[in-house]
Amino acid sequence: MDTRKATQNLATFFETLTPQSVAQLHTIYDAQATFKDPFNEVQGLAEIERIFRHMYVALDQPHFVITGQLVDGAQAFLTWEFRFRFKRFDTRTVQTVRGASHVVFNEQGLVTLHRDYWDAAEEVYEKLPVLGSVMRWLKQRANS
Repeated sequence: MDTRKATQNLATFFETLTPQSVAQLHTIYDAQATFKDPFNEVQGLAEIERIFRHMYVALDQPHFVITGQLVDGAQAFLTWEFRFRFKRFDTRTVQTVRGASHVVFNEQGLVTLHRDYWDAAEEVYEKLPVLGSVMRWLKQRANS
């Protein structure tokens, strides 16, 4: 298994992801893969597909830009920007969430573990109308 090639395939897949190509996750993920982010923790391809399908329902024009890749053995670390517009709230401003993913590949080059790291408070909650003002106030209080 060529981890660099598998990592590049994963990066390309996410940068070109569309509502239609979500059905192709089986070409990148193992059937029993685990996925975890600040909002979800699931196992199995069907559950991972559900999360990515929901992304297109909940957000306008969501897409990933991979900004870096590190490969070590059968694992990789990707840094990325997730860009989208809210369907409610501020529908005109492009939002950007910056984060990173730790992925582990099996012998076939399929992802068995995908864990996303990003700050939900700073990257999402602070951008919401009512909750955002509370989050910014808490952050200010914690820093004073």
